[in-house]
Amino acid sequence: MGGSREAAPGSLFIALQGEHTDGHAYAEAAVNKGAVAALVTRPVGVPAIVVDDVLAAFGRLGRHLLNGALGRAQVVAITGSAGKTSTKDFIAQVLPGNVVATPQSFNNEIGLPLTITMADERTGFLVLEMGARHIGDIRELTEIAQPDISVVTNVGTAHLGEFGSRDNIAQAKGEIVEPLPRQGLAVLNADDDFVQEMKNRTKGRVVTYGLSETATVRAVDITIDDQGRASYTLVTPEGDALVRLQFVGDVQVHNSLAAAVVGRKAGLGVEEITTRLSQAQPRSRWRMETHVRADGVTAVNDAYNANPTSMRHSLDALVSMTGGRDQRSVAVLGRMNELGEDARTAHEEIGQYAAELGLDQMILVGGDEAGWMQEGVTKAGGKAIHLPDQDTAMDLLHSILRPGDVVLVKGSRGVQLQELADRLLQPNPGPSDA
Repeated sequence: MGGSREAAPGSLFIALQGEHTDGHAYAEAAVNKGAVAALVTRPVGVPAIVVDDVLAAFGRLGRHLLNGALGRAQVVAITGSAGKTSTKDFIAQVLPGNVVATPQSFNNEIGLPLTITMADERTGFLVLEMGARHIGDIRELTEIAQPDISVVTNVGTAHLGEFGSRDNIAQAKGEIVEPLPRQGLAVLNADDDFVQEMKNRTKGRVVTYGLSETATVRAVDITIDDQGRASYTLVTPEGDALVRLQFVGDVQVHNSLAAAVVGRKAGLGVEEITTRLSQAQPRSRWRMETHVRADGVTAVNDAYNANPTSMRHSLDALVSMTGGRDQRSVAVLGRMNELGEDARTAHEEIGQYAAELGLDQMILVGGDEAGWMQEGVTKAGGKAIHLPDQDTAMDLLHSILRPGDVVLVKGSRGVQLQELADRLLQPNPGPSDA
């Protein structure tokens, strides 16, 4: 997008302006690599379409494709404070036919039209994540791609520093159900009161999912195996069937239930839905990505992002993966971003929560935020080691890990824990040279 290396023969190069680079500088190189033209705000010496605002024009292009060549594709839109990406992965594997889904977390005003351009006339479903940092963001995304089906996973505290309150987060997330037509479908989490209120904001039909007996589609008899994977009985108005998930973490029960509702809307029977859910595999990196090393250490890389809700879910999964066997639970935790004035309290509460779970080892990486987590651990009577960076954490892990240990790495982007998690995959990583 912003650099010429993404240009391919026959493509349109989008000259976006970033914080540190200007895509216009790469337009000539992109055309030399085969792009037929560039979308720009000023002449750049190569074939170009000149517009006032490149990003807005890119959005209009996405909308034009959906209204034209891709007019038969149904749009499934997904939002929520946590679980969007896993829910997207489930839905993309449950739906029949040709499905195009948001790659990675391309869920903003750039990523959404980019995903649309990946579809063609054969595409039956477009599964699109929609993220928000401000009220109005999702409304703008739905103007590019009006949903036929809208899914809301939950309303938590992600980006609380920008929104100011959960009420404001709910206001922003609920924008995804407002443009649904009367024949559209709102798929709402029955176990989240903020999400349930969204039924009053849509003209579409509402179907709920969750553990509540009031949910239209629900899970009962949930069990977790020694690898942290859930099994349950899927209960629907059309009948019941057993699901055995390949995803790690009991939170995946809710994410898979949302996919079951979407599959039901697509005309699939209960047995087909449960088969597809049971066969679905995680497709997105750094989200409870689990690998067993040659020496018997299990590394769980959940270092893509973190907020209080997802932290708790990941810690719960770690406990479930070490229960009932001679294994040790090791949590390597970094800061949670974008919590505003609640940052200190939120980090202390996560430290306290982790301590109450009785983890065998906690390693807290970073500055003030890690220190706040340690204060929470101490208040709960637990113990944790606070280290300044990933290199010192890696050295400690090398010295303490033994076969059978399960190591969770969890933190927000920018803490470098993704790199640490990748280094953990080496069977015998030596001490850092840094």
